[in-house]
Amino acid sequence: MTGATIWLTGLPSAGKTTLARELAAKLRGEGHRVEVLDGDEIREFLSAGLGFTREDRHTNVQRIGFVAELLASNGVKALVPVIAPYADSREAVRKRHQTEGTAYLEVHVATPVEVCSERDVKGLYAKQAAGEISGLTGVDDPYEAPDSPDLRIESHTQTVQESAAALHALLTERGLA
Repeated sequence: MTGATIWLTGLPSAGKTTLARELAAKLRGEGHRVEVLDGDEIREFLSAGLGFTREDRHTNVQRIGFVAELLASNGVKALVPVIAPYADSREAVRKRHQTEGTAYLEVHVATPVEVCSERDVKGLYAKQAAGEISGLTGVDDPYEAPDSPDLRIESHTQTVQESAAALHALLTERGLA
């Protein structure tokens, strides 16, 4: 089966990981080899020691992009629910995939910051509001939304299953599912 990297970008608590896990289960059920490269796990194991400066965020995204391409080039669907706030970092990952001839899809999980702050899965928005942290993507640190992603999902207007079905339909359309 053909591998591919499916990068899910969006604000913290947008629903990226939830969507990735839902899609992963569906793809595995169809016999695909799938890995979810969760941003929090990557930070713990592959990017330990990196902070949240623009340079460190770029390095983190490039490391994840390298691993994703390696998996994808070996027939794995690499689902990457990682914020990747800077367009140039995401574009560098896309170019790496193009150079290697590996399928790459960018999915923008376009959940408004107000909805994300209500969900606040990890308590980051509350900590930022209380002055305990700074540099929260989309609040007091930049998030450059993709201008033309392969798919834009507004997770706040549909169920997780509907979002996963829309992404699965794109994969099918592209010959990847």
